[in-house]
Amino acid sequence: MRWKERQHKFNLNDKNKASLTGLVFDIQRFAVHDGNGIRTLVFLKGCPLECRWCQNPESMSSKPEIMRIPHHCISCVKCATLCPEQAIVIKENFKVEIDRNKCTYCGECVEKCYAGSMTIVGRYMSVEEVMEEVERDRPFYNTSGGGVTFSGGEPTLQSNFLISALKEAQKRGLHTAIESCCLCTQGTFLKVLEHTDLILTDIKHMDSEKHQELTGAPNEQILSNIRMAAEMGKKMRIRIPLIPSCNDSAENIEATAKFVESLGESVEGLDILPYHRLGEPKWEQLDREYPLHGTTPPDREHVLSLKNLVSRHCPNVSVGGSEG
Repeated sequence: MRWKERQHKFNLNDKNKASLTGLVFDIQRFAVHDGNGIRTLVFLKGCPLECRWCQNPESMSSKPEIMRIPHHCISCVKCATLCPEQAIVIKENFKVEIDRNKCTYCGECVEKCYAGSMTIVGRYMSVEEVMEEVERDRPFYNTSGGGVTFSGGEPTLQSNFLISALKEAQKRGLHTAIESCCLCTQGTFLKVLEHTDLILTDIKHMDSEKHQELTGAPNEQILSNIRMAAEMGKKMRIRIPLIPSCNDSAENIEATAKFVESLGESVEGLDILPYHRLGEPKWEQLDREYPLHGTTPPDREHVLSLKNLVSRHCPNVSVGGSEG
């Protein structure tokens, strides 16, 4: 089924069914760093934050997008000749430019791209379809104590779909987790937490003004939701994405550790995730400028010094992983 036909089937025709469909941009198997045991990760599209260092920029927008890998292009210009909206223009030296305001995601360019340089990120899936994918790995959940983790983007941005999927997963006896920035209304978060066994969340900066500068939003609601979850006794694992010259000062890291310490025994651990540049090429593939171009990852000595600082307040601290 072509992408546009699929979009129509699951999101436009049936209003009752539309509430139970979500825009998914990836499903990953055999994950071991996103909750207990071996897990399946379901990535939902759309995020209320615009973190400068985002490793999944394709997750930011709440609609499908074209991603294009320039060095895969063979300059056949087929995409431009086929585009019914004339949203693709061939510039000097066969440079391809996409007018994303004109693009309707019909999929013609993707289907006819001989070199596979173009893809559509984001597909509408029903809860049943997602669970069919998740169930394929049930033997691994049973032997490892794993389950399903809903990530993003920000999964609570598609709260109706997320809650329905979490309910269905628990109905099937699966351990549920969310990877969330916790930026949503208290009411929405409470409904999500009702069907969530584990919360994985980042604290990007303790200073609200600095948080807004780095992500586009203040942090009061985020910290309030995190504290509410802790008071409910919800299991949490908190992460600090360590970004050079953004949030890696000793003062901010210690303030974060003290806040996590105040949450009590609900927090299973605090992870420091050193910055890396693996997501930078994806910004170019979306025709966006990477805000932290040229930033180098933190050196080992600095990371270890911060780990030692954090461990005074949070004994269960680790270093590693990947930040979103």
